Amino acid sequence: MSELKKTALHSQHVDLGAKMVPFAGYDMPVQYPLGVKGEHLHTREKAGLFDVSHMGQVFLTPEDKNFETAAKALEKLVPADIQSLEPGQQRYSQFLNEDGGILDDLMISRLGMEGYDHVLYLVVNAGCKDADYAHLEKHMPDNVKVSVKDDTLSLIALQGPRAAHVLACLAPDVEKLTFMTHTDLELKGTLGAPVWAHVSRSGYTGEDGYEISAKHDDMVRLVEELLSYDDVEPIGLGARDSLRLEAGLCLYGHDIDTSVSPIEAGLIWSVQKHRRSADAGYLGAERVASDLADKSTKRLVGIKPDGKAPAREHTEVQDMDGNTIGEITSGGYGPTVDGPVAMGYVARKFFKAGTPVQLLVRGKPRPATVVKLPFAPHNYFRGN
Repeated sequence: MSELKKTALHSQHVDLGAKMVPFAGYDMPVQYPLGVKGEHLHTREKAGLFDVSHMGQVFLTPEDKNFETAAKALEKLVPADIQSLEPGQQRYSQFLNEDGGILDDLMISRLGMEGYDHVLYLVVNAGCKDADYAHLEKHMPDNVKVSVKDDTLSLIALQGPRAAHVLACLAPDVEKLTFMTHTDLELKGTLGAPVWAHVSRSGYTGEDGYEISAKHDDMVRLVEELLSYDDVEPIGLGARDSLRLEAGLCLYGHDIDTSVSPIEAGLIWSVQKHRRSADAGYLGAERVASDLADKSTKRLVGIKPDGKAPAREHTEVQDMDGNTIGEITSGGYGPTVDGPVAMGYVARKFFKAGTPVQLLVRGKPRPATVVKLPFAPHNYFRGN
């Protein structure tokens, strides 16, 4: 076993009493003394601070400083329209293999700073990042430089209805950002010199909030500053998972992987219309077009078990006659809805919300219902 990596915030997690666990090769906080349920509800009600520095941060820089050069190169690997990104915009997409299976999902941003708006900034999943970097190096043309910044940059998320108020105390301009936009600016607190940071109004909890990238040492000071606010609590991986599950957001390696396409995963909204044809020019385009034409044989759906018993990953989904029709991919207790919630794949005939199904738990069929996602409403800020 290789030694676990540590983020720049590791000692702060320990000092805060976090329970640390191995995750994607890192020693990460799964929960703090507040507990998973308390952390979850605090994020929904006020503001939660997450260390997501284990995720990968990489820049694509075209030598000719022409944004179209980088955008066209990346469009060969993802189904999203990259060329239409304006400076300061970001977009969610997926790396696909030649068969249209999902290698990873990622966030793609076009930098907005003057003189840098030709650069693309990507955030990828921790467990996939080494493979993603190799994938980029293999497929990017010689005139697009791939720069991995994991050794210099940390990443945090500040999520919840009080996130904007708190962060605006350090930089009022962050309140002007809308969902899926970003900027680069100074965050001015009380703990030393200002912190230069990349701030995007995004996140993976379903709440309004931000993801913030800064140099390691600066991030240590910034986190100390943010935690000085009464509205902010540190949040671990446990609550991060329950929050994203209630929000109906996919987790790579569970709800999405190389066995499913973006269409089967319910991610058609992330594939712009002119990118849905078999000749769109990216890896896996034929599969995407085929799944759209055939409407695919399975689909990721929300599933609400009756009663209080949660349905865990790999739980068998049956029709009311006891025939296997699918499998749970994520499941657990949803503190916001105060009950069990789950996502999983079911056969095409059972996609519709309101369809009764059964979950085989400990050998016994338990009643459940296919429901529309999300379980908890999204509260993204899209402007006044």
